[in-house]
Amino acid sequence: MNIETRLFGEISVGDDKVVYFENGIIGFPDFKKFAVVHDAENPNAVIMWLQSLDEGQFAMPVLAPNSIIPDYAPTVGDNVLDVLGEFGEGDLMLLVTITVPEDIEKMTINQKAPIVINNTNRYAVQIVADNEEYQVRYPIYDLLQQRKAGVK
Repeated sequence: MNIETRLFGEISVGDDKVVYFENGIIGFPDFKKFAVVHDAENPNAVIMWLQSLDEGQFAMPVLAPNSIIPDYAPTVGDNVLDVLGEFGEGDLMLLVTITVPEDIEKMTINQKAPIVINNTNRYAVQIVADNEEYQVRYPIYDLLQQRKAGVK
């Protein structure tokens, strides 16, 4: 499938790379097909994009939270992940959305509403974590700078 995007121009996405959200994502329930786009020339890049395949103008930055917060482990109630179908240990990809304001040093992630993707069947869901300590606007600029500098 080829799609014209606002950020990347025309991209080609194989059927095996389409991520399907049965209920859309929070705030965009009609957008159901996405692709995770990353910088193929920089395999160490942390920031990726969740590009809508339903609306080429819509993409949002995401990252794997464990790349900067090693102990990130959202919990959810029973049956929340049922929409993902069958999965085993290691089959799930976890992403969080990034907000990048004008002042980049105030960049945050949403720890409270991660995206979970079943890498086997490509079904996905955005959940609301039960963890009370998780924030909707968790600052990450300093964490990204430390990672870039090689500080753990």
